[in-house]
Amino acid sequence: MGGVPIYGAFFNVIFTLIVLFFSSSSTSLAFRENVRAGGGSTGQINSNSILVALLDSHYTELAELVEKGLLLQTLEEAVGKHNITIFAPKNEALERDLDPEFKRFLLEPRNLKSLQTLLMFHIIPTRLDSVSWPESTRQMTLSDGHHLHLFRDETGEKAVDRSKIIHPDALTRPDGVIHGIGRLLVPQSVEDDFNNRRNLRSITAVKPEGAPEVDPRTHRLKNPAPPAKAGSPPALPIYDAMAPGPSLAPAPAPGPGGPHHHFDGAAQVKDFIHTLLHYGGYNEMADLLVNLTSLASEMGRLVSEGYVLTVLAPNDEAMAKLTTDQLSEPGAPEQIMYYHLIPEYQTEESMYNAVRRFGKVKYDTLRLPHKIMAQEADGSVKFGHGGGSAYLFDPDIYTDGRISVQGIDGVLFPPEEVAVKSEKKTFSPAKVVTKLRRGKLLEFACLVLGTIGQHSWLDSCR
Repeated sequence: MGGVPIYGAFFNVIFTLIVLFFSSSSTSLAFRENVRAGGGSTGQINSNSILVALLDSHYTELAELVEKGLLLQTLEEAVGKHNITIFAPKNEALERDLDPEFKRFLLEPRNLKSLQTLLMFHIIPTRLDSVSWPESTRQMTLSDGHHLHLFRDETGEKAVDRSKIIHPDALTRPDGVIHGIGRLLVPQSVEDDFNNRRNLRSITAVKPEGAPEVDPRTHRLKNPAPPAKAGSPPALPIYDAMAPGPSLAPAPAPGPGGPHHHFDGAAQVKDFIHTLLHYGGYNEMADLLVNLTSLASEMGRLVSEGYVLTVLAPNDEAMAKLTTDQLSEPGAPEQIMYYHLIPEYQTEESMYNAVRRFGKVKYDTLRLPHKIMAQEADGSVKFGHGGGSAYLFDPDIYTDGRISVQGIDGVLFPPEEVAVKSEKKTFSPAKVVTKLRRGKLLEFACLVLGTIGQHSWLDSCR
C-alpha cells in the first residue's frame, strides 16, 4: 500500500504535462507559423488574442503586410503591456485602390522601415471601442512621433484622420479591438520617403558617361553600342530608335534585341493583330497598321530591341468617321497612329488606378511632343479633350508583357487639331441705290421728252 501514493503522484505529473501541452496547442497553427516568421513568440499570446483574431480575419491583406513587415514579435510585446486598437483597411484599399508603384515601394526589402512605420501608424496603445469614441482627440500611435486624429463628423459618423470607420468593433478581444476603415492611412514621413526614392530613381536615370550618341542629321549611332545582356533595358530612348519618317529606313536601336533578337517583336505584333481580327470590331485598325503604313514592321522592330508599347486602338465605328482629307496628306496615317502609341506598358488596371488617384494623367506618345490626357469618367478612363475624346471601351484586348492593346471608341487628335477655329466671315453690305421718286408731272415731262429723243435733257429722266 505504501507505493500507491508514489504512482498517484507520478500519474498527476503526467496528466498535468498532457493538459499543458494541449492547452498550448490551442493557439492557431497559422498564428504560430506567422509568429515564427516574425522572430519567435514570447509566450504571452493565447488563442483569444487580438493578434490571432487579426491573422485569422478577413483583413488578409493587412495581415500579410504585418507578416512581411516582421512586426509580430513587436506587436506581441505591445499586447503584453497594454490593450491596443487596430485600424484595419479593407482588402480593396490595399489591392485595387493602392497605387501599384507605392505598394512595390513598400514591399522592397530596403524599405522595410517605411513599411513598419506605415503599419504601426494604424495601431494605438490603448483600447478604444465605438462606445467610448471621442468627439475629437489626438492619439499617439505605436509609430514613434506619429499621431492620429480621431473625431466624429457632423452626421455622427466616426472617423480617423482621412478615413471613415466603416466597420466599428469589427473584432473585439480581451487585449484589443479592431475597427475596419475604408482606406489606408499614410504618414507624412512614409510619403516623403516614397517621393524621395522616386526622385532619386529619376536622377540615377541620367545618361551615363560613354553612352551611345545619336547623330542628329542621320539619326544613327555615331559609335556602335556596347553589347547588352538579355532582358536589360535598351540603351537609347525610344524616340531615337524610331525611324525618322515613314519613307526612311529604320534607325538602328541598340538593346537586348540587337542582332540576336531576344524578343521576337515581329511575332508579337503579328499575334496582337490576329487578336484584333479575332476579337472583332477592329478590322480597320489592323488594315491601317499592315496595309496603309509600315507601322507593323516598325513596332515589331522596336519590340525586338526591348521597348514596350501600349496601343490605343480605335474601333471600326470610330475609324469610319475619318474623312478622306484626314488620310490623304502624305504621312497622315502614320501621324494619326503615332498619337495612339504610348511608349509604356499600361493595362486597364494601371491606367484606371492612376487616374483615380491623381485625377488627370498625361501619357507620352510616339508623336512628339504631343501627349494624351487621361482622366476618370463614368467609372472608366477617358482620353482627350472635349469633342475629341474617347473612352476605354474594350480593356486589355491583348497583353503579353511587352505590347498592351486597349480598345477605345474614338480617334484621338492633339488638342490644337481638335479645336475648330471658327472663321468669322465678313460680309460687305450691298450698296443700295435709291432712286428719286418722280411726281406725275415729272413723269409726263420725261415721257414727252423721250418721244422726241430729248429725255437726257433732264437729269431726273436718266
